[in-house]
Amino acid sequence: QIQLVESGGGLVQPGGSLRLSCTVTGFTVSTYATSWYRQAPGKEREFVAVIENTGRSTMYADSVKGRFTIFRGNAKNTVYLQMNSLTPEDTAVYYCRIGTRFWGQGTQVTVSS
Repeated sequence: QIQLVESGGGLVQPGGSLRLSCTVTGFTVSTYATSWYRQAPGKEREFVAVIENTGRSTMYADSVKGRFTIFRGNAKNTVYLQMNSLTPEDTAVYYCRIGTRFWGQGTQVTVSS
């Protein structure tokens, strides 16, 4: 059974940082690219970042470039999203996706003073 579980969301002040985790079971992250998406209230889900299956290549949305970093950690089947210099515009539910079919349940990130 393939399962993606996101964690690490929460409330943070503008300028703060959060690290999101996406732990995958039933699938190996080295098989397909793993992506982060987000959906703000009243908006469509949008691409944030992707790391390709070998882990050597990444790509980011322009809105997060230079502030967010996607990477795979020591836990082999976990992909992280390090988010720095957060702004209220980053407030959204963040979703992890592996390949094009499998999604996690999302984790809420709220940036507010």
